Amino acid sequence: MTKAGFVSLIGRPNAGKSTLMNSLLGEKIAMVSQKANATRRRSNAIVMHENTQIIFVDTPGLHEREKILNQYMLDEALKAMGDCDLIVYLAPVTDSVEHYEKFLKLNNDKVKHIIVISKIDQVKQDKLFKRIASYNQYAKHFEALIPMAIPKKVGHEDLLKVISKNLPESPFLFDPDDLTSELVRDIYAGFIREGIFENVSDEIPYEADVIIDSIEEDKNLDKIYATIIIEKESQKGIIIGKGGESIKRIGTYARMKIETLSGKKAFLELQVTVKKGWTKDKNFLKEIGYGDVK
Repeated sequence: MTKAGFVSLIGRPNAGKSTLMNSLLGEKIAMVSQKANATRRRSNAIVMHENTQIIFVDTPGLHEREKILNQYMLDEALKAMGDCDLIVYLAPVTDSVEHYEKFLKLNNDKVKHIIVISKIDQVKQDKLFKRIASYNQYAKHFEALIPMAIPKKVGHEDLLKVISKNLPESPFLFDPDDLTSELVRDIYAGFIREGIFENVSDEIPYEADVIIDSIEEDKNLDKIYATIIIEKESQKGIIIGKGGESIKRIGTYARMKIETLSGKKAFLELQVTVKKGWTKDKNFLKEIGYGDVK
């Protein structure tokens, strides 16, 4: 008997969803940043656990914003909730239960879920116990509650066991050797965006996106050509930096991630272009891959 199913990772921005997915997979395929709303699209990781194939779906954080792009991100999270077999709701240990209450209203007990209390290594034990106790009043709604310190892999095995228990009997949906069904170009674009988030401050990362123009693959070297899109002319100089220093840092950061994943050398060429108001332009958003923008 084998099992398989889709498990959506849901939570507020910066709850640790992408970090958890990468950690469970043992490979970095999703971009990670300390800044909120770094994840914009759904992505997945295929994790094998004994006789179960778990397809984790990383999602943008549940949040309220007025920009069209942010509305798309929220829709992505809501669709992932409706399309999956099981939800893992990430609740940082420092959060109040108010965020979870909002999730309960959105889910309305339609899909079974597990609560993961994340970032438990950041608080003392007495505070952890109080936070766990605060969820007891909602016990009828969730299948299990698992405390986790994701970087230290505390709670990983417990989570995988509970997920496996709650997934349906099914043939495997993907080749067991696959890590993800994501396109390589989407993963690489995510790495470049992560480089922008980590090397450029303030609002610029939220008004920037990346298009992979082309990838030339060879046995020992991949050549990646990409364009960074920003909203304002003034942002172009900040992305490039004095003497090109900033864009070099972004490129080096992304190239190292790409090489680690691909296992070979990479050449990365970045260009910067200004598209005024792109985060509010429905037609342009659809052109660059945000296909369900309303």
